Amino acid sequence: MLKVTPHPDYPPEDGRYVRGNDASPVAVAIILNHDADKIPPEIEILVRTGIESGAALSGTIQTENIGFEKVVCNIVANPNIRYMIVGGPESEGHLTGEALKALIRNGVDEKMRIRDTSAPHPFLYNLPMEFIDRFRKQLSVIDLQFEGNPELIRKAVWSCYQENAVEFRGYSLFDPGAIPEQPLSGKITMKITNPWIEQPDEKERDAIDRAKALMAKLKKRSKQNQG
Repeated sequence: MLKVTPHPDYPPEDGRYVRGNDASPVAVAIILNHDADKIPPEIEILVRTGIESGAALSGTIQTENIGFEKVVCNIVANPNIRYMIVGGPESEGHLTGEALKALIRNGVDEKMRIRDTSAPHPFLYNLPMEFIDRFRKQLSVIDLQFEGNPELIRKAVWSCYQENAVEFRGYSLFDPGAIPEQPLSGKITMKITNPWIEQPDEKERDAIDRAKALMAKLKKRSKQNQG
């Protein structure tokens, strides 16, 4: 079974997570629907269960844009991670769980919007498409959202470690080894710091640039006529 050393910068992005076994085939993402300083004990227990059971990374995630971008950067820097367990409640304001599962299954469109989600601001403007494609290729999702039982998290992590496939909640799980590609490393570029504002596509940007150029030309001509 192929296991590799993650990128030297792994994990490149800070966040509310704990680092565990770098050779583990699974990461745990628990949806957070509270303020960061008011995380309830039951969420903390799920995160702790993930890391104590052998996950590579286990933590909370709250936003369907910059939060996802950080997760993607951390995952693609470690080719050993092949599963993501999604647990916890839903974040009503962000629909984070729905959007995360949609990202893994469906990817993004030409505007960098996650496909087939009702989340209000699911835009990943600060990532290269290479990272998103690799993230989706590397991971399979194990959906345990709305399940508050830590033992389910523990059993799911254990199942991902098995050499031979085992059945878990309708999934056939085993450790397939690292994806046979080099780890990717890079922090999010933060080109867009307000991802809730939909950005124009290339044609729209060209039209805006032409309009601005025309306005500048007319303004210059008006000043010349006044002079």
